[in-house]
Amino acid sequence: MAAKLKVDWFLLGMVLAVFLAWLFPDPGAKGGSLHPEIVTKVGVALIFFLHGLALPFESLKAGTLRWPLHLVVQGTTYLFFPLLGLGLLWLVGDRLPGDLQLGFFYLCALPSTVSSSVALTAAARGNVPVAVFNATLSSLLGVFLTPLWIGMMLKSGGQALPLGKVILDLIIWLILPLVVGQLCRPWLGGWAKQRKKFIHKVDRGTILLLVYTSFCDSMKWGVWSKHGTGALLATLAGTLVIFWVVFFFSSKVCDALGLPRADRTAAVFCGSKKTLASGVPMAQLIFGAHPGLSLILLPIMIYHPLQLVICGWLAGRWAEREVKENPEALQAA
Repeated sequence: MAAKLKVDWFLLGMVLAVFLAWLFPDPGAKGGSLHPEIVTKVGVALIFFLHGLALPFESLKAGTLRWPLHLVVQGTTYLFFPLLGLGLLWLVGDRLPGDLQLGFFYLCALPSTVSSSVALTAAARGNVPVAVFNATLSSLLGVFLTPLWIGMMLKSGGQALPLGKVILDLIIWLILPLVVGQLCRPWLGGWAKQRKKFIHKVDRGTILLLVYTSFCDSMKWGVWSKHGTGALLATLAGTLVIFWVVFFFSSKVCDALGLPRADRTAAVFCGSKKTLASGVPMAQLIFGAHPGLSLILLPIMIYHPLQLVICGWLAGRWAEREVKENPEALQAA
């Protein structure tokens, strides 16, 4: 119940952030009193510093040796997902607004989640060290692979993305704070462990601030008055299709490789997830003050709660099955 309430708090916060952007777009828009060009980068750095501070390096080392499994997860995240996105966009053609098309592809090019992948894998009694390693590796690879995929798509449409500058920004504002957080663990790791709830609130609160600033420019430019409910319904349908296709694909690949159930659980949960926590900051750095940024972020904002609800339900079912078939698992837990 506590986990569900936390999810509800964050989802309500996202709705409130969008509502505030609709009521008061000026402070968070480009040139506004909140100075979003500064707040964005400081917020991104804070989020990834906290991630580095909270992540035990020992958990990473424990999951490093299962390379066939790692290839399944990273291949699903950075190859199958983007190719699926391209295929779906080819099918729908111009029936979706251009910024929403870019948003769907951005969703498909994003890294996996860290915290929810690990938490759901643990809840389903899967291989937690493997989940920690793959979720973290996915975040690091995303600094390079996500902008590369976005750059390829924009180039095919006659647009350009300054890849060098974008990747350098991502390294400075994502990777560097993450490394600094890891380096600070000997001094601040105990403090962070005792204050997990506080760090979680700061992390989520910063993301909500970035959601607010991301929507402000779109509200001022009247993007939503052009698309409205149709864009929302199309996004809901599209994200559902994407999730179940990827989930089915990763499950069949794991079955074909004969992976143990615990490994399969980690692979499916890590491979089907996409990160909102990194997706919003990365979008701010990649797209800047793009007037259609709210439409670009819409698919990941809908995919995020969708994946948590479905995978949370599955984790409960799989955990019950594991306990019934292997009673010793309950004692080990």
